[in-house]
Amino acid sequence: MSWLIRSVKFILILCLTSFFLTGCWDRAEVNDLALILAAGIDKGKKNNIELSAQIFIPRAPQGGQQSGMSSGGSTGQSFVRSAEGETIADAMARLQEELTREIFWGQNEVLIIGETLAKEGISDHIDFWIRHSEPRIRADVFVSKGRSKTVLEAMPELERYTSKQLRKMVKTHIGVKVTVKDLSQMLSGASDAAVLPWVENLDPSMMDSKKAIPIINGAAIFKEGKMVGRLDDKQTRGILWPKNEIQSGVITISFKNEPGYISLNLLRSHSELIPTIKNGKWGMHMKSNVDLEVIQNTTTLNLFDPKVRKKAEQKVGLEIEQRERLAFSIVKKELHADIFGFADEFQREYPQIWKQKEDKWDEIFPKVAISFGTKVNISRTGLATEKRKTGVER
Repeated sequence: MSWLIRSVKFILILCLTSFFLTGCWDRAEVNDLALILAAGIDKGKKNNIELSAQIFIPRAPQGGQQSGMSSGGSTGQSFVRSAEGETIADAMARLQEELTREIFWGQNEVLIIGETLAKEGISDHIDFWIRHSEPRIRADVFVSKGRSKTVLEAMPELERYTSKQLRKMVKTHIGVKVTVKDLSQMLSGASDAAVLPWVENLDPSMMDSKKAIPIINGAAIFKEGKMVGRLDDKQTRGILWPKNEIQSGVITISFKNEPGYISLNLLRSHSELIPTIKNGKWGMHMKSNVDLEVIQNTTTLNLFDPKVRKKAEQKVGLEIEQRERLAFSIVKKELHADIFGFADEFQREYPQIWKQKEDKWDEIFPKVAISFGTKVNISRTGLATEKRKTGVER
């Protein structure tokens, strides 16, 4: 009898454990998915939203041959497909209807906003991107010259896909880098302003081929969710210093009555915004510390001499401040967009005054006096020929 009881218990245990051994019943095979690498949103027909997606199709390699270009705007194993809808959610559903595979947004690394749509307003669209559970909020955001679909259909020479090309360019930190999450925080912040990298195709005169190659060339400025202007590449460099986003770069200086140039490579930099309110006057002091190394010196100046090196450091400091002043002047006086976060700094430092003046910030911002304190240190002068070492001390 005891053996029968043990057998029944054993069978019951097997039955109970089977509930935890269901396996991958809800699995999604890679070959059944349409992987989204990049997405673009544009103004469609009849006030609709056009959603374009760069879709990667996983395929096994055939005979060791590399995948080539296919027709219809395809790049290797990817292609671009578009759909229109009254909202992005509606366009997503229509896009799924056009595909035989289930759309998977987990690999989406890039979101491109068309120029026309950016000028009309992006707040509602970014709100959807944040609310939806599938698109990645860590995806990098760009604004394109013209339609975003044109950028997605471009064919980079070094990278296989447009998404990878743009991602690698922003990782170099030579321009602004903004994710969907960052953009949402900027648009909901006290300043209600944002800055996004500007993407356009490389000028055909600068290429050997006729392919469209996307590059980052400046930045787009947003105020109250709408694009109000843009900065060129040089002006964009000026806004990277106060935002602590510049991590690499080369600064070239020259001296009056001294032929030649000195080029210096940026090693590290740190900037701090210090707000002040005195006698009803609002001011912002930008304190910066910059370390550089000399990588080329075509002058006869001897940088081993402390006096000459000090003179070069002062010249570099003036060059950096000149770039910052140019960016501040355009953004503050012409675009009236607080992309530097001045409002947040005043709110933290003077919370009581901010509560009283918050509604008048648009009037106060253009009048904020800006001062600079840039400390430059040339830590490495590099090797030089004997002629350079015994050069003229000025």
